[in-house]
Amino acid sequence: MKFSKAALDHYIRRDRNELLNYVVPFWETHGVDEEFGGFFNYLDENGQVLLTDKNVRQLGRFVWLYARLFREMEARPRWLQLALQGIDFIERHCFDPNDGRTYYEVTREGLPIRKRRYVITEHYTVMAYIQLYLATGDEKWSRKAKSLYSRIIMFYHHPELLPPKFYNTRRIRAHNIPMIIACTSQMMRALGGDTSLYDDTLDHCLGEVLNNFMNQEKKALLEAINFDGSFLETPEGRTINPGHSIESAWFTMTEADYRKDKDMLAKALQILDWSLEWGWDKEHGGILYFVNVDGHPADQYEHELKLWWPQNEATYATLLAFHLTGDKKYWDWYEKIHEYSYKYFSDHEHGEWYKYLRRDNTLSSRIKGNRWAGAFHMPRMCLNSIQLMEKMKKEL
Repeated sequence: MKFSKAALDHYIRRDRNELLNYVVPFWETHGVDEEFGGFFNYLDENGQVLLTDKNVRQLGRFVWLYARLFREMEARPRWLQLALQGIDFIERHCFDPNDGRTYYEVTREGLPIRKRRYVITEHYTVMAYIQLYLATGDEKWSRKAKSLYSRIIMFYHHPELLPPKFYNTRRIRAHNIPMIIACTSQMMRALGGDTSLYDDTLDHCLGEVLNNFMNQEKKALLEAINFDGSFLETPEGRTINPGHSIESAWFTMTEADYRKDKDMLAKALQILDWSLEWGWDKEHGGILYFVNVDGHPADQYEHELKLWWPQNEATYATLLAFHLTGDKKYWDWYEKIHEYSYKYFSDHEHGEWYKYLRRDNTLSSRIKGNRWAGAFHMPRMCLNSIQLMEKMKKEL
């Protein structure tokens, strides 16, 4: 479809319909724990709850979603009520009093089951606080976001306070840490006030991404490198996650647009181009899960799967790239990925999207939610895309 106002209207209607009539109702109907609070996340194709334990990362994402829906889509009291009951469960049950960090998983009632060594889950609670502040204007959510964000940054700058993942025999650095911190730091600006801490943190995190993980020789954004920044000659070092790289690319594009930094934008677009080239399955379509940049067999047995979220990230990233550059190739990519995703992942019979396809696009699993999959990447893609396309319409 040629880029036009009519084309934008078409995709806005499609995303809005999918989000509000198939995805959100699925979780509202099946995913709310009316007895103990919080949300169920481990759901079968038709919404049957397969596990009542609650993943704290997903709890924060649900709060974020319902608060954002209330603010941006429609001020439905039910959505705000769900966001508030979700954050209440998190605050009552999901923080470790010993260090102020969150657990990774709790029982249905809220008893701790597991805690991860790295500081990732906490980011989604910060995002929940930010959206609650934006939805309600209540300053207490802003204060809570700032407090937990400061704790995250403290651990970022003092990793020795966390249990080591690797012995000093082989110390590595992972792309996902500066990536998620960059995302959260950008969101923190919505709280207003002095943004110097967020700006400085973004300088540091995106500096890591662009100067260390962006590898010109391999033409790839690497997921793991040696601690000194050199290439990691292991299967982990050679394997990239194109979806992660594309997600990181649009965070960087967003920052480049905010700063009007042409050099940063050029690097972000280079990462996007590389990642699409590595990740797109030229035979069956869709973004592959893992690819080895040296042409060796990928280490992960699930490397050929097509997951929902890389498609979501690529959809928004290519739309944003088109908006920022006007380059038609990105509009073509946007349409190709959008059409592929809706064709193979969407389930209008039961609601929501399937999460895992085989390489030939047949279903690998009918599950709709688990510890790693829920209502985040796809709703974020829809909300961000709708917002951006409305802006693009005004500029035509």
